[in-house]
Amino acid sequence: MGKLVVIIGGNIGDRLMYMRKASQLLENRIGKVKATSSIYETAAWGGNSEGDYLNQVLLIESEDSASVILEKIWEIEALCDRKRDTKWGNRTMDIDILYFGNEVIDTPNLQIPHPQIANRKFVLEPLSEIMPDFIHPVLKKTQTELLAKCKDQSWVKKYKSPE
Repeated sequence: MGKLVVIIGGNIGDRLMYMRKASQLLENRIGKVKATSSIYETAAWGGNSEGDYLNQVLLIESEDSASVILEKIWEIEALCDRKRDTKWGNRTMDIDILYFGNEVIDTPNLQIPHPQIANRKFVLEPLSEIMPDFIHPVLKKTQTELLAKCKDQSWVKKYKSPE
């Protein structure tokens, strides 16, 4: 059984509803969710998107291969009304694989660990919350060490739901 780490998030529509829907679909289709970070509200990072994102990291136990998981993630994003019309544009839901145990995968469709982890504060904050001592299999640093060295100055704060 592999330990899959994903980040889910979006910046348009009912962001919280899409987060809940994606989390449930991940559990139903990929594997048991073993841990979740807090939900974070974050500034848009790079690309062409506007508006603040909600993001959350999930740790999932899955028996699927990384390539099968990627296919299922694309299906889940579509079920959450994801449109792929603008690269790095606004989206209802984006699901990125961050880690799959200690595997290192580099194919045209899939890179694990995610190549931008060390550059994104909005990824490192929730990663450091739920798995601070996990060592990046390529960079050989913990999530806490990566966060401390991250040059990203974007704001990231825990989300307080209006509910």
